[in-house]
Amino acid sequence: MQKVQGLGGFFFRAKDPARLAGWYQDHLGINLAPTNMEMAPWTTDSGVTVFAPFADDTDYFAADKTFMLNFRVANLDAMTAQLKSAGIEVSHESEMEDIGRFARIHDPEGNPIELWEPVP
Repeated sequence: MQKVQGLGGFFFRAKDPARLAGWYQDHLGINLAPTNMEMAPWTTDSGVTVFAPFADDTDYFAADKTFMLNFRVANLDAMTAQLKSAGIEVSHESEMEDIGRFARIHDPEGNPIELWEPVP
């Protein structure tokens, strides 16, 4: 059986796509989507990617959102300090044994983002 090799992109609607893309670049280091051959796409380090549909009535993230992004980070403390210093609210800080540490932020359009520092 052929299998996909990884996440090739995540495409979603935004009220102000350019502003939102800039926010992701400025605060999370995600390059803008290339529009020409000179622009470098965002390249991730290899690692785990979790693909997990949730029940329609989950309370893990807001009921008015159909998705939540989860980004792996190397140092959750450093990342959350950076975000807090930029005025971005960090919440839901938690730890799951043998899984890692987590924190939650929201982008300017209210989309939930979970930051995950996996157990080494």
